[in-house]
Amino acid sequence: MGCGLSREKDAGGGPRRRPGSVGDVVVFLPGLRVPRSVDFSQALAGRLDEGAVERLSSLRARVVDMAMQESAAALKPKRRAAARHGSSTANLLQALEDYLPVLLGLVKEGSELRHGVHFVWTNQEDNAEETAMADAWYEVLSVLHLMAMVCLLQANSLLLPRSYGDGYAPRVSEESRRATVDVFLKASGYLDCAIRQVLPQISSELRRQLPVDLAEGNLKALSLQALGQGVDMQLGLAIDSPKATLAVKRRLACEMVKYWHQIQESIPEIPVSDGWGKKHLLFVKWKSPTPFGTAKYMLDKIPKDASSKVKINQDLYTQERVIGTPPPLPDFALALKPDDYDLPPLDPLWNKEDGRQ
Repeated sequence: MGCGLSREKDAGGGPRRRPGSVGDVVVFLPGLRVPRSVDFSQALAGRLDEGAVERLSSLRARVVDMAMQESAAALKPKRRAAARHGSSTANLLQALEDYLPVLLGLVKEGSELRHGVHFVWTNQEDNAEETAMADAWYEVLSVLHLMAMVCLLQANSLLLPRSYGDGYAPRVSEESRRATVDVFLKASGYLDCAIRQVLPQISSELRRQLPVDLAEGNLKALSLQALGQGVDMQLGLAIDSPKATLAVKRRLACEMVKYWHQIQESIPEIPVSDGWGKKHLLFVKWKSPTPFGTAKYMLDKIPKDASSKVKINQDLYTQERVIGTPPPLPDFALALKPDDYDLPPLDPLWNKEDGRQ
């Protein structure tokens, strides 16, 4: 059941190498965790059919290759990589979805293969640090995390302003904003699945040794962030729609604030001294209390509408009531939920393996 802790090659006190540029960022996400090559044939020799070993090897090698390319592209300014970014992330997501049903055969009930392979992953933000664990559930958790991060990369790409050659300043189209809502919900669904179905399979001892990216508080915070930004998109679309009532906009604004408050409550579950948690806290502070964008619109719009009512209905309202301390947010269920996502069924390959055994 052995595991290797995260290790730093520059532990002697030298500064860690950091990427020079991460491009334009609209959506917060940690540096991509990238898988390193493993030798399935050596680890599973004599324990698994050669065809199954080859299938695992080829699917994971494809993921490794594409993840490395995406990691390198993510460090370049987004505007330069925009042309290829959409298709590359979609291809990586498909590669991960193809790999997962085959990988799950290593952790099926009664399998003796769960601890047969040391799976190694490194983090984009620090190439000198890697985590290795001889537990296939760690690999499943890492795959789901990467699937969610790829979705957040897609959302970030969609939300970068683009020039449309019509003489106006670069902007984010309505179609892109609508598309990101579905992408955010998909990312949240992958993370929710990781929390519900994968973390409970990993022992408490090994869970304490997981890299900070995979800590439960981190997964929760990123899942909630995806939902919060999904509501942010819905609010922006409602603001631009002449059909959306002020009541709808007010409800969405309240939901957005609630999501970001929940994110703030989740982040303290993880250490902030490593830099990751600190960055996420800064992102949350930038998004919630600072009045800009949709939040600024609501801050300006609601008092103006309320003041209009005062002037029209002097007998019902007083200026003091309108300008006084705002009431607490109403208590209501939040509308946006993660996409329903469960671990996929085993690849038919494993039916043959059961018959062979």
